[in-house]
Amino acid sequence: MPSLFSSLLLGDLELPNRVVMAPLTRMRSRQPGNVPTALNATYYAQRASAGLIISEATQVSQQGQGYPATPGIHSEEQVKGWQLVTDAVHDAGGRIFCQLWHVGRISHRSHQPANGLPVAPSAIKPSGGTFSADWKQVAFETPRALETVELRGVVDDYQAAAENAEAAGFDGVEVHGANGYLLDQFLQDGSNKRDDEYGGTIENRARLLLEVVDQAVSVWGAGRVGVRLSPYGTFNDMSDSDPVGLFSYVLSELSRRRIAYAHIIEPRASLAGGQEGTNSDAPRTSEIFRSAFTGALISAGGYNREDAMRVVEQGVADAVAFGRLFIANPDLPARLERGLALTPYNRATFYGGAEKGYTDYPFAAQ
Repeated sequence: MPSLFSSLLLGDLELPNRVVMAPLTRMRSRQPGNVPTALNATYYAQRASAGLIISEATQVSQQGQGYPATPGIHSEEQVKGWQLVTDAVHDAGGRIFCQLWHVGRISHRSHQPANGLPVAPSAIKPSGGTFSADWKQVAFETPRALETVELRGVVDDYQAAAENAEAAGFDGVEVHGANGYLLDQFLQDGSNKRDDEYGGTIENRARLLLEVVDQAVSVWGAGRVGVRLSPYGTFNDMSDSDPVGLFSYVLSELSRRRIAYAHIIEPRASLAGGQEGTNSDAPRTSEIFRSAFTGALISAGGYNREDAMRVVEQGVADAVAFGRLFIANPDLPARLERGLALTPYNRATFYGGAEKGYTDYPFAAQ
């Protein structure tokens, strides 16, 4: 019987345990330039006992940025910054994938090239708002719908980012297709009203995600590529009229490509960590979609020790990703395995800042 603490072959990579560090936006890259630093390297190296670290969401282009101080992987300086991180993680015995990200409409013109409008599949303004480049709260704007001829350039940006991730020393890449960002906006019919080959049918709406995945595979090989999805997720004003049909198709296509893993966010945590607690009445997508994907499945969203152990032992998931608990417990795998008390996290220090709430959380031995 598999255990949360047993090894796992994830594509081409052997993991020593099945406790995955989820991608966690922390907004601590060096400015200007959105460049990872030695402080970021320390933070990730502290958590190298994870079976796999998935980096914070990392924009593939300037157009893909939506929040201040999030790192990119589209400049030479950013690649060198990420090399500090990957070297530190590898020196500590860890493994790390880079999560490739384009926020689409979840942005503000202050983040965009030449102060242009954010882009999206369709010109539909999401509810809510974000932070501008100078950290001011601003409402979302009505985005500009991408022209069909522009989409090749978006795919090319992902390919370049995958190549840069390889140059930076990562062990693989995760394509971010979740949480209401650009690829998810194309997938779901609440945000995609296009009438070209990227809109309408499920097959058309999935086209951009699959093109991006194919380019990542062309760089890395299928065994070093994962994809994150959020079926039933409502974060960033998302909805779809047939989530089972949509995501079953997507997962079947990802199975056909034999990628390393699918990383599925449970809808009980659909607000992406933005509030405490979970929705216990939400459907369990790891169970709904387990049969749709033939490869390794990582499940994320609101897990505690007992629930994580159960889903792995029952074969519902092959690994479990933890987010907020990993922020406050750099040695989380050991704490979970030994049943030790967990340090509570400080939400006020999640975004921005320096060492406080980032690299100063204690290890159990301390």
